[in-house]
Amino acid sequence: MKIIKDKVEFCDEENCKIRLFIVLYKIYLIRVIMEENMKFIHIADIHFDSPFVNLSDKENLGDLMRLQQRKVFKKVIEYIKENDIECLFISGDLYENKYIKKSTIEYINNLFKEIPETKIFISPGNHDPYIKNSYYNKFNWNENVKIFNSKIEKVELNDVNVYGYGFDNFYCKDSGIQDFEIDNKNKLNILVMHGSLEGGAIDDAEYNPLSKRILKQKGFDYVALGHIHKLDYNTEECQNIVYPSSLIALGFDELGQHGMILGDIEKRLLNLKFIPLDEIQFKLEEVDVTSIISKEELIEKINELKFEDSNLVEIILVGKRNFEIDKYEIYKLISNEKIIKIKNKTKINYDLNKLANENTLKGLFAKEMLNKLNAENLLEDEKEIIEKAIEIGFEALE
Repeated sequence: MKIIKDKVEFCDEENCKIRLFIVLYKIYLIRVIMEENMKFIHIADIHFDSPFVNLSDKENLGDLMRLQQRKVFKKVIEYIKENDIECLFISGDLYENKYIKKSTIEYINNLFKEIPETKIFISPGNHDPYIKNSYYNKFNWNENVKIFNSKIEKVELNDVNVYGYGFDNFYCKDSGIQDFEIDNKNKLNILVMHGSLEGGAIDDAEYNPLSKRILKQKGFDYVALGHIHKLDYNTEECQNIVYPSSLIALGFDELGQHGMILGDIEKRLLNLKFIPLDEIQFKLEEVDVTSIISKEELIEKINELKFEDSNLVEIILVGKRNFEIDKYEIYKLISNEKIIKIKNKTKINYDLNKLANENTLKGLFAKEMLNKLNAENLLEDEKEIIEKAIEIGFEALE
């Protein structure tokens, strides 16, 4: 009801419902306005100043890849500047502790200075741990940069709590996340961490093994992970535990696109988008040599292969060879500049059963190896060792 001068006027039931609805709708609009979304970028595994020693048979490719790292990282910073990104999460292995140069650290930090309004959170990993002589510890980073250490720590922003943990050694068997509890679940809660999610291999136990079940139980709205260089962000419904992939592909075991995750997050809503950034992609190309009878013919076949401008290619020679193959000699003679590495997985073209019937030294060797290959319960690894021994033996008997 409402009072008008000295009279009391009662609202009818329908008018009261309408006015109540208007009041509640205004309250809802106020809450929506107050509950702002937060945009973030999530990257990991840049590995600045990696030596790229075993990447290629080609000289100076390491320099090319290190320049590519800088170029792509600058793309991230430019994107942040142009899109008013509030937070940048870097989930470990920003650089290679063993090889990193101070000039590279200064380059990174100068780029951070270009985005002073963006909060930058770094979780050191196994390649860039927070150790006594690391640049995380001894360098004067820009004031918008937060580097986590080996104690899980919380940083409070307006409507967001950002938690983080960093390696303090090159190995980490337990970050203590299973004993951790979020202190305010009404806010957005984000975890930045480097580690192996659901790792089954023995090696994974050395690099902060994490359980997806436990992370979900903790109630984080987003978990920004690093360490696994493969993209993992939309493999299940409402996924909020994410690997963004390495920022650029670092070798032939990292095929496909690489880049960053763009996130737009509210308390009850998470929108993620993968943005590819790398300009170089690695490609594997098999060449079967079984029907090729000479080195010259092999070189001609390789030179006829066509690849995209963005590709760097490893040629894998397979099949049974009819001539000796020196991969380094082949590499020097091919003209296709996209090919940077050659791997020889061919086998000698021989008939072991036929050779075993010969009354020669080769025949005796073939008979002995054939018996070993026909042994019961032979494991696949053992078979590969025997086959390699056969190749070495026949080459020695030539």
